[in-house]
Formats: sequence, C-alpha cells, structure tokens
Amino acid sequence: MQFITISAILTSVLLSVLAQIFLKFGMSRLALPAEWLSWDFINIVINKYVVLGLTCYGMSMVFWLYVLTRVDVSRAYPFVGLGFIGTMLFAHFFLQEPITIQKLAGTLLIVSGVVLLAR
Repeated sequence: MQFITISAILTSVLLSVLAQIFLKFGMSRLALPAEWLSWDFINIVINKYVVLGLTCYGMSMVFWLYVLTRVDVSRAYPFVGLGFIGTMLFAHFFLQEPITIQKLAGTLLIVSGVVLLAR
C-alpha cells in the first residue's frame, strides 16, 4: 500500500475517533428531548461539539471514499479496528473514562482479530 493511502486510512480513523469524543462531550451536556420538535432538540442540533463531531464524521467519510478508490475494501477495512484503540485512549485522556481490564482485554481481542483479517 502506498504511503498516501495509509495516511488517508489513518486520517479517516482518527477523524472517526474524534467524532465519537466530540459527540460524547456535546451530548453529555444535554438531555435527550421528549419531543423531536422542541427547543431541546434544536439545542442538540446547534451544540458546537455535536456539530464538530458530525463534521469530523463527514470528513472521515471523504477520506474513506478516497481510500476505497485505491484499495480493496477487504484490505483497508481491518484498519478501522484501530479506532477501538483510539477511542478507548482518547476517552480516557479527554473524558476521564477509566480503562478497565475488561475494556483493555476486549480491545486487544478486537485488534487481534483485525490483525488476523489483515493478513
């Protein structure tokens, strides 16, 4: 795989991780509205962290579409498993979520599966 393709894959994964963190940060400060057509729902839609998270997802998709023009999806998709590691680490450092033995073991099992699939 070319360096630019690997860079695009890693950028897509990183943006996806950032999207999760921003969405969690934004939604942690809001309550889910009882009705979809309410001011509470509008507050979700205009929350800067939610908007930033959705923007990161959109940018991630653009990079991923580029990747799919260059590499077979069966070769590229295992890299998405790196998002599990990134999300766990970013959540720990930026959202103060604990890394438990169960989370660590589960993440390592997923990564092990990704490595097996990537071969």
